[in-house]
Amino acid sequence: MVTAIIRKGVKDMILIVGATGYLGNATARRLLAAGEAVRAMTRTAAKAQDLQELGAEVVVGDLRDEASLRRACNGADRVFAAAHALMGRGQESSKYVDDIGHKCLIDVAKASRVQHFVYTSAYGVSLDSPVVFARIKADVEQCLKQSGLNYTILQPTAYMEWHAHEFIGKPILEKGKVSLLGPGANPINLVAADDVARFAIIALADQKAVGKTIEIGGFDNCSRMDIVRLYEKFSGRQAKVIKMPLVMLRTMSPLLKPFHPGLSQVFAFSVWTETTDFTFDPSNTLKEYPMELTRLEPWVQERVAESISPEVGLAGA
Repeated sequence: MVTAIIRKGVKDMILIVGATGYLGNATARRLLAAGEAVRAMTRTAAKAQDLQELGAEVVVGDLRDEASLRRACNGADRVFAAAHALMGRGQESSKYVDDIGHKCLIDVAKASRVQHFVYTSAYGVSLDSPVVFARIKADVEQCLKQSGLNYTILQPTAYMEWHAHEFIGKPILEKGKVSLLGPGANPINLVAADDVARFAIIALADQKAVGKTIEIGGFDNCSRMDIVRLYEKFSGRQAKVIKMPLVMLRTMSPLLKPFHPGLSQVFAFSVWTETTDFTFDPSNTLKEYPMELTRLEPWVQERVAESISPEVGLAGA
């Protein structure tokens, strides 16, 4: 259930930065369905047409463009930051988007008298992480805490949409093969973006969430090979699996950094998640914020059904 976000009888304007991504889009849709005022910031207006048709105000903006952030934040009461650039390169790399860009957004939000800032970080980040992306996320968390803004920080685990479907399931369904970065044996926790969106709405609406860091994850802890087997099970086809050894990832990551920092980070991230405990138990979080969470197996079954007959996915949406 969405708690109404009301200020003196007037709906707050909620700015969503990264509104066309999985998380931003899911959050915007839930807020719009509840009658909330949503401003969707995107670099390409056409990508937010679906949200505009649902009633969102679409604003073109870029985390690397301070003037566009000022325009986006003007009149906004709350900000939800859901953008990232893990795989970006050049001017679109994490350095400019996740680090400088988000710190600029925090400064602009404060200057614009935004009442509450909700930041999407990631589970397991720290200032001494072996992955630059995770160190940046942790640093931005500290920046937000020291900004003087009312804030809530979300720390979700790996999204099913990316880590199960885009990286593994989709290649299997389209090509019958998939490349894994590492052995794919270490379990990680997976969560649906729409479930994270529900936590984002709580963070935006519930005063009890102000000043909190909320760790978010699903019930499913499984390896990448477990995910491969699920797609094989529901598609009825055996996938060809190509595994890149960890030693190669460790070697290639620093070599790629000057040329493609995004791919370098992906390699480093893969080593990290294959050699670290990334399991998660959502029980404590659910005691504070009770809700039903999406389970991976039926979610994968739905993605496979959609690939066979798109109408199935539309009917079940």
